[in-house]
Amino acid sequence: MTQGAGQEPVVRTATLRDFRVPPYAQSPVPPPSAHPGNAVPGDVPPDGYTPTARDLPVINRGDTVEVPTVPDPRPVPEQGRGPLYVVGDVHGYLDELHAALAEQGLIDADGKWSAGNARLWFLGDFTDRGPDGIGVIDLVMRLSAEAAAAGGYCKALMGNHELLLLGAKRFSDTPVNSGAGTATFQAAWLLNGGQKNDMERLQDVHLQWMSRLDAVVEEDGHLLMHSDTTAYLEYGSTIEDVNDTVHAILTRNDADECWDLFRKLTKRFAFRDESGPQAVRELMSAYGGQRIVHGHSPIPYLLGEVGSEDGEDGSGPVVEGPHVYADGLAIAMDGGVTMAGKLLVVQLPLHD
Repeated sequence: MTQGAGQEPVVRTATLRDFRVPPYAQSPVPPPSAHPGNAVPGDVPPDGYTPTARDLPVINRGDTVEVPTVPDPRPVPEQGRGPLYVVGDVHGYLDELHAALAEQGLIDADGKWSAGNARLWFLGDFTDRGPDGIGVIDLVMRLSAEAAAAGGYCKALMGNHELLLLGAKRFSDTPVNSGAGTATFQAAWLLNGGQKNDMERLQDVHLQWMSRLDAVVEEDGHLLMHSDTTAYLEYGSTIEDVNDTVHAILTRNDADECWDLFRKLTKRFAFRDESGPQAVRELMSAYGGQRIVHGHSPIPYLLGEVGSEDGEDGSGPVVEGPHVYADGLAIAMDGGVTMAGKLLVVQLPLHD
């Protein structure tokens, strides 16, 4: 396991301990009198804010379909354009990312781009919970240059954890209006798995790169976004509008406005239940595409295959590939690597 600078070796378990508050978060941040990000007073979350802790509801609907990772045999969509791949949430697990990219032939044994004109999209959430979030960002930035030189590309979307890290760096313990009292980005970042070594290694080039990421894109009929939420519609009626609005908010650098953006893009599970297909169609009606591909909500929760918290059964979540649901209109890509699941790198389109 690749370790961050100045950090002891991380022991990975097949439990949900990754979601607990890091030990160093328990002393620097004293218990506040009001809502500190993801710490909910009285078990009443602020309006619209969905925690990313281990108590996410388990959904076992029966209509979630596990799709094996099988390369698409059909020809590439346009002459001169390589195959399209997507990567789910990485959360600092650099070794697992190397292995998953190499398995798909996207990088070689030295970690260099080896896929020619292939197209690769990361769906966001590069840092927090895992041991080397900055290493992940450095890899994605390097692969972007190498892929472009080879005639392909490697690009990335904005995840809620990018917003969280940006906010923690920019605003630290500046109070923001959370909707249920006072919160701070710093406390929310720590309580959602912020890693001290990532903050220590964070440089201006990383901040600039994260702040320029798009929130939504459309590729080959696939609408790519990080979060399974319709909150994107609040930021524009077209993809260009959404991305311009998000960039403008980050440029204005207003703590409350950035917190509201983070809060809304942390919402989840909009595509489940009976209203899920309609929510997907609403997004595609505005932004295009025939399927939504997202990360954010871990597949193990959708499947109900989460090991016991204390790990006594010795089992972890079983994730073999992405999952298609919402009448086949949505594809979930967060394989739950933070809970000993699987970091997913797959080629689109999928056959379900």
